[in-house]
Amino acid sequence: MAKTFSQMVAEAMAEVPVISPEEAHRRMQQDPRTLVIDPRDAADIPVTGIIPGAMNISYGALTYRADSELPPDWREPELDDRSRPIITACQTGELGALAGKLLKDMGFTNVSILEGGTQAWKDAGFPTQ
Repeated sequence: MAKTFSQMVAEAMAEVPVISPEEAHRRMQQDPRTLVIDPRDAADIPVTGIIPGAMNISYGALTYRADSELPPDWREPELDDRSRPIITACQTGELGALAGKLLKDMGFTNVSILEGGTQAWKDAGFPTQ
């Protein structure tokens, strides 16, 4: 049976913990190893901004950049530790949800989705760059 984008987002949010901007900020302050991944296309970032320190890896590239079985030059070294705390966030949260589920499906054990994405982050009073 075919799934819609909205159905896939709902499934992702049901399977991966969803956290508030305040909780994300607290985790980032508490554990500097926390990696924020923004899975949007790079061209979208200058228009809306990105959470400071976040790594932009497009959703399409994340499928192989996070794969530990591919050659090292295909992978992202920051994703070598599958237990590293990771928060996924896009502009409004949907693509971040799909990225969070992708990482969970790939064996990452400490992944959370930023509810409302970068927009909620900004609305909570946190800066973007």
